[in-house]
Amino acid sequence: MISPGFCQKAESGIFFNCNRHFENQPVANYRNKGYISQMLSKRTKYGLKALAFIARNCEGNPVAVSEIAKSENIPQKFLESILLTLRKSGVLSSKKGKGGGYYLLKPPEEVPMTDIIRVLEGPIAMLPCVSLNYYEKCADCPNEQTCKVNKLMVKVRDNTLEVFRNNTLADLA
Repeated sequence: MISPGFCQKAESGIFFNCNRHFENQPVANYRNKGYISQMLSKRTKYGLKALAFIARNCEGNPVAVSEIAKSENIPQKFLESILLTLRKSGVLSSKKGKGGGYYLLKPPEEVPMTDIIRVLEGPIAMLPCVSLNYYEKCADCPNEQTCKVNKLMVKVRDNTLEVFRNNTLADLA
């Protein structure tokens, strides 16, 4: 039996990213080994929740990290790291001191989900050979033009991109 939080069977009955070599390893290890998980990381989930909270409650004023952490049930230290990443990427800015916190640099309607996902999660494509921004040829594939997996993953990428492109932070808030 595989422990919760580790590689698990999807509802479809298919094991994603599991093989004997990586059984019983945390999902984060798949990312480190070059394997792609079909699930969002906690970092991305918490980042989305935090951004939605800021979008709902900002009203031009910075929102304290402690307020976001408490309201959204996110560990504060982890949240600080996530918000720092979003600040460095230009999604957020911050104000120090009393009354300080984080605020959006653009209105929520102008923050596409593609930008947020790429900052927090990395490439949207599930395989490097279908990535628009991080393309790499697969070492085990002699011909991408005839590869059935490539063709399927292009469809997955395109549909995922359509959803992310047609939604903004305002849709979460």
